[in-house]
Amino acid sequence: MDLWKQICRQWNLGELHMQPYPLSGGFLHKMYGLSTDTGKYAVKLLNPHIMQRPKAIDNYRRAEVLEEILEERGIPVLTAKKLHGNKMQQVDGQYYYLFPWYPGRVLKEEEVQKFHCGKIGETLARIHQIDYRDTASIPQPLHIDWNFYMVQIEKKDKYLYTLLQDSLGYLTEFQKRGNDARRKLPSISAICHNDMDCKNVLWVGKEFRIIDLECLSYANPYLEIYEQALCWSGFDQCSIDFERFRQVLSAYQEAGGTIPVESVILYDSNYGRLEWLSYNLKRALGIDCEPEEEKLGISEANKTIRQLLYYRDLRRPLIHILTEQTKHQ
Repeated sequence: MDLWKQICRQWNLGELHMQPYPLSGGFLHKMYGLSTDTGKYAVKLLNPHIMQRPKAIDNYRRAEVLEEILEERGIPVLTAKKLHGNKMQQVDGQYYYLFPWYPGRVLKEEEVQKFHCGKIGETLARIHQIDYRDTASIPQPLHIDWNFYMVQIEKKDKYLYTLLQDSLGYLTEFQKRGNDARRKLPSISAICHNDMDCKNVLWVGKEFRIIDLECLSYANPYLEIYEQALCWSGFDQCSIDFERFRQVLSAYQEAGGTIPVESVILYDSNYGRLEWLSYNLKRALGIDCEPEEEKLGISEANKTIRQLLYYRDLRRPLIHILTEQTKHQ
């Protein structure tokens, strides 16, 4: 039986009114709009390669517990529906989530204003203060073999190979500095979304809902607020607005959040894009992914290298702003 018909039958949604259509969303899973006799829904088909990882299902189950905590605390999150007590469902080996429809949309970069940045900073402060813990897991250092990718990518895409080759020294240096910095972060953890950038917040006017809750976990809140200040200020497009950057941090602090970390340590600790680059280089090479993901992997790898080089160039102004912000706490 067709996947969509099986999903409708599982949930008693009635008949489909039209063919399910793809929705814009993240780069790991696939989102679809579903219109049936009983209403409109969004379906997230979870990436089968990710679901094969040993800890994947357990991680999602833990995230489901945390999203219910956020919902109970009045955080504006859009959570998956439950069937027989479970949110994650399966059809013929395909894991998925079913969501109620929310008529919001992701803001384009040029639409993001200081108001939106303030709401994000305030909301992150509320999330982080739900359950502070004076313990944290020991950070696992990155050991990405960039030379392996160099050799393999040369056969796949000449432009990406050249870009990677020119960036090799910086990637190696940044990985080392990042590993050193992460060991110096305060040993504290809190509930973190871990991916609350622009694509994962749907807006209807001044109202919003946070989506993509599968990455919820206990993590370092200082890294998250810094990363999101970057995302909401235009960093992803390599066109940062420092006033928006300041607004996220100021709103976070005004709502009770603190950033008691040396600015240089915080700057160097923000090396998550190295992991994202590694993941996309694997996709570009067809490792642990569907064949149709290879082009996306090449595109995202190119984009991520440019962001990393842009981040290198922003080192001095970002550290300066971070230092000024922490003086006013």
